[in-house]
Amino acid sequence: MDNQSKSDTHERAKFSAMTEGTAEDWGVIAGEFLPYASKVADRVLDHLKMLDGDFGGFPIDRLQHCLQTATRAHRDGRDEQYVVMALLHDIGDTLGSFNHPDIAAAIIKPFVSEENHWICQNHGIFQGYYYFHYLGMDRNGRDQFKDHPYYEACAEFCEKYDQAAFDSEYDAEPLEFFEPMVRRVMAKPLNSIYKSAVDEAHSNA
Repeated sequence: MDNQSKSDTHERAKFSAMTEGTAEDWGVIAGEFLPYASKVADRVLDHLKMLDGDFGGFPIDRLQHCLQTATRAHRDGRDEQYVVMALLHDIGDTLGSFNHPDIAAAIIKPFVSEENHWICQNHGIFQGYYYFHYLGMDRNGRDQFKDHPYYEACAEFCEKYDQAAFDSEYDAEPLEFFEPMVRRVMAKPLNSIYKSAVDEAHSNA
């Protein structure tokens, strides 16, 4: 069955421009949204697996780096939100080669605290403290955030978990270990313009 045939098994809105949309149309779309959105964790995990075998010159591949970062955070007693942030912090490497923190931060933003989102959003420039000077860049670029309330938290993430997670001998947990955490954290948005609609849909389900 091709993609068109699959889509034909579901009712679809009838407008050709949003200005023509009706409450009935949007009822159809809303009815499709929640089942689709509920599988976001599956899609995120599938994309994370694309980092498997992608070394980019590093001592371990990018998936192992993510697993090791998350394992170190978990074994240090961090909560699930933080561990999931650690697991996904480099998921944007495949699509955002020049801005990978932005990709990861956008993915986790609806599901984590402001602090965890900020750490993910800015870990790239903080991580640069450990290598930018070898590339002719300013390793102290992170200092532009020196007065920010989450500066120390981001510096700590990079020092304790991110920059240390390239050890080929480290016994990291497998992805399967983290999957339940990802599913719990991404089960329902905490911060989203669609949060009220999602809450109502859940209450009516």
